[in-house]
Amino acid sequence: MEWSREQALVPDAAALLVVDLQNFCAHRDGEEARDHLRRDAAGHAYFFGELPRVLDNVRALQDACRAAQIEVIFCVIENLTLDGRDRGLDYKITGFNVPKGSWGARVLEQIAPVGDEIVIGKTSSSVFNSTNIDFVLRALGTRQVVIVGSATDQCVEGAIRDACDIGYLVTMVTDACATYSPERQAGSERALRGYCRQVTTAELIAEIQGSIAT
Repeated sequence: MEWSREQALVPDAAALLVVDLQNFCAHRDGEEARDHLRRDAAGHAYFFGELPRVLDNVRALQDACRAAQIEVIFCVIENLTLDGRDRGLDYKITGFNVPKGSWGARVLEQIAPVGDEIVIGKTSSSVFNSTNIDFVLRALGTRQVVIVGSATDQCVEGAIRDACDIGYLVTMVTDACATYSPERQAGSERALRGYCRQVTTAELIAEIQGSIAT
């Protein structure tokens, strides 16, 4: 048998995972976004300059996946508690505290969940380390995971590495991910080539639409 990451999506075995595109860190009024402006004004400006294009691409992918009955799943930074006592140590040290049910925990309005699409709150960088997402994906029959969101070289990268290591075929949609500089984006894409296949939004939508037509 020949093994390869370069495998087209099988709709009934695939899921789209949208990472951290939420008010806390991807809305200009979000707490982390405001803090980042103070720490790194240039990075903040680059991120929010890229974000409209990224959100357009994510929305187009959502539409294509929904049409093909590919599960759309969201993960967001969100505590199980109001005071954040359940957060992972790194998030406590970093100061990420997004209370359960808060405005900051909501997915951005432009790409909001539809119907009963699954939203999973996480308290660590990789959604695979602080949630039951692996159980959920396997219960859904998922073998292929498409990952988009922010930040590319942080929570997106962590999710891609972990998903690969526990046995999923992973697709990264490079122009549907955002981070804080072109150098960071390019560096993350290079580092992840051994963990996933990398495609553009247009390429993946064409692939999904082709799978419906056949």
